[in-house]
Amino acid sequence: MKAKYKSELAELAGVSYSTFYRFLCTRRDVLESMGCGLKDQKVRGKALSYICREYDITLPEESPEPVRKHIKFR
Repeated sequence: MKAKYKSELAELAGVSYSTFYRFLCTRRDVLESMGCGLKDQKVRGKALSYICREYDITLPEESPEPVRKHIKFR
């Protein structure tokens, strides 16, 4: 799972950033034990999974970048 900005997560949840931040403040102890501070811009790893599960956020499937085949010069 890639890292996400908190603002992106708030948008996916359908709430304003300030509302999302207040939600994170209520779970400060749990998030800090997972290595995610309230002042961090990005969330990754276990903290991201926890937030998505608690706030019922479904992350969009990220498609890998297309592999470019080598094109002959001549």
